[in-house]
Amino acid sequence: MSDSESAPAATTPGAGRSASALPPEAAAIALGYAATGPALDLGALLWDGRCLPDARIRVPLAALNRHGLVAGATGTGKTKTLQLIAEQLSAQGVPVFLADVKGDLSGISAPGAPGDQVRARADEVRQRWTATGFPAEFYALGGIGTGIPVRATVTSFGPVLLAKVLQLNRTQEQSLGLIFHYADTKGLELFDLKDLRAVVAFLTSDEGRAELKEIGGLSTATAGVILRSLTAFEAQGTAGFFGEPEFDTAELLRTASDGRGLVSVLELPAVQDRPALFSTFLMWLLADLFHDLPEVGDLDRPKLVFFFDEAHLLFDGASKAFLDSITQTVRLIRSKGVGVFFVTQSPKDVPSDVLGQLGNRVQHALRAFTPDDQKALRATVKTFPDSPYDLEEVLTGLGTGEAVVTVLSERGAPTPVAATRLRAPESLMGPLDAAALDRAVSTSPGYARYAQAVDRESAYEKLTAARATAPTAPRAPATGPKAEPSMVEQVVGSGMFKSLARSIGTQVGREITRSLFGTAKRRR
Repeated sequence: MSDSESAPAATTPGAGRSASALPPEAAAIALGYAATGPALDLGALLWDGRCLPDARIRVPLAALNRHGLVAGATGTGKTKTLQLIAEQLSAQGVPVFLADVKGDLSGISAPGAPGDQVRARADEVRQRWTATGFPAEFYALGGIGTGIPVRATVTSFGPVLLAKVLQLNRTQEQSLGLIFHYADTKGLELFDLKDLRAVVAFLTSDEGRAELKEIGGLSTATAGVILRSLTAFEAQGTAGFFGEPEFDTAELLRTASDGRGLVSVLELPAVQDRPALFSTFLMWLLADLFHDLPEVGDLDRPKLVFFFDEAHLLFDGASKAFLDSITQTVRLIRSKGVGVFFVTQSPKDVPSDVLGQLGNRVQHALRAFTPDDQKALRATVKTFPDSPYDLEEVLTGLGTGEAVVTVLSERGAPTPVAATRLRAPESLMGPLDAAALDRAVSTSPGYARYAQAVDRESAYEKLTAARATAPTAPRAPATGPKAEPSMVEQVVGSGMFKSLARSIGTQVGREITRSLFGTAKRRR
């Protein structure tokens, strides 16, 4: 059993020594991390060049839904910190979601390998280290890479997120929203990209121009730009990310048979060259959770802790509507029992409105080689509470696996800033063997549910069928009687697609309810 599971809750800064045995400044810091309830152990206090193992730096479990930030330069230990926190959450029955961009978090499912470095770190922080694997499921976007395929329908994904992926400007984003609104109200289901492309192509065709005119604010030119963007996007091999069966985000809330929280690992190495796509997909997962989960208020432990790796990619080039939706999601999802941790190199990568909502901070070392680096360092220091440390000096001098920490206490107040030597993860610090990963995926019940893509009748098939049955009428003479309307014109005329408005398991014939990011609430 790991130390995090077996150690009793501490009401003093450490076990075996009283607060008065520590240097006064260190004792005052350690007192801020005493917890009476369940908590995670991050490590031991660093003070005056020494590691003080009796001064334990702990995070109350109840504070984990107050969101957080794990930041630091490349190579400073952010990934191991994620692994450490995820292990302890799982051990205490809290499910975890991890985005594995580099492929080195899959080892969380296997026991760690003891070695001199692990033993030395465990001794330094007085950790009873035990090699332990944790229950995990592995996913892959669209099935690209090794993992259970994760897909979203275009309808569920919504126009704001899709506009981010397509790199549309604000006007084009708003126009895409009008196209989604049109498809929703006409009963045209947008399951995959070819469905959306078919609707846009129809609206820009001779038959659909009358419909286009009825959509206020959508010009033919803008619709044409969106159509070309969609076509180019599909040409990049992205079609597999959208479609059915759509991933049910309730899968992320499960616990294992032994009561430990399931660690859901989204394997992203195969798509790391498509950062806008995978970062936006992570936001869709959060938005979908937000839609589905009930309000629960403040729990004694979160329902899920969601780690958002490479967070800067989410905010790069984001529209105001997109940023506003992120801010709103982060603010409101806390009351649904979900904690979100953004993982990035610098706090300046996160907009201030979002950063202000992140109550838990683990800041690894920063570099100060250039004037820009020095400016970023000073800005980072200003985001911390007042501290007896010289934080500029500390942040540039931290070693690998060390960090400056401040979290929310059980009273909801920020704890004192603590330079911390972090504990060693107990699972494998590196990628799982490829054969073992393949076995874990192929034997999972989730693989049978999501492996095979399904292509049901939707907008593409309906519009294709309508065109196929349209008569080829000769052009009417200028002075002759008006030609009979084509089948497509009849379909989109006064009947408003009534001939096609048959329910096939979705909300056909009435507008789909959309909320944050324009995403659609899951149909049950």
